[in-house]
Amino acid sequence: MQTRSRAVESNQPGPHPDVSRWVARALAHPLQKPIAAHTQTAFETAETWLSKRRAPLILDAGCGVGLSTRRLAATFPDHAVIGVDRSEDRLGRDHGAPPDNAFLVRADLVDFWRLAQRAGWSPSRHYLLYPNPYPKAAHLNRRWHGHPVFPTLLALGGRLELRSNWKIYVEEFAQAVTQATNKSPDVAAYSPNGDYLTPFEAKYDHSGQALWRLTVNLERV
Repeated sequence: MQTRSRAVESNQPGPHPDVSRWVARALAHPLQKPIAAHTQTAFETAETWLSKRRAPLILDAGCGVGLSTRRLAATFPDHAVIGVDRSEDRLGRDHGAPPDNAFLVRADLVDFWRLAQRAGWSPSRHYLLYPNPYPKAAHLNRRWHGHPVFPTLLALGGRLELRSNWKIYVEEFAQAVTQATNKSPDVAAYSPNGDYLTPFEAKYDHSGQALWRLTVNLERV
């Protein structure tokens, strides 16, 4: 039976007024915290896997149980798809072996993105599928566009696609991208028509919630 899901509830009536301030801070003060040893090791394993493939890279950031990584790998068989998630439990769920052109890695995204930038990775496509919206106004700095790693995320380049069931999150993200890059993302309501990339997407759609998609083509910095 399909699980129903409640819509996002927030004390924000619209985009947070401090988005521009947090983005400006992230641009002025690059993140300096040390890389965690476990993510360094995980990245090196992923880099070894990638080095053996002569294929464009797709990053599936926050891939959860990895179904989206598998589906992206099937959709883009001529690409190498790397799914990253910090949860051992989610990645450990049995959904069958990934396709040969897919790799799942447990790592902290904040550190993984920084290592990818340092290594010169340049994904052709980069997906952020239904990130935790942290809907309380006080938690803006936990959203990716309010986090100090945001400039690094953008610097990787490629076609960036964000999907969410909270319109405000997408609007804030678009505002932040424009501030940081002078590019205007395309934001629109999205209907998957039964072609779901993630279990969350299926759950939200079956619950009758509106889904939103942002896309923007970014140059590698």
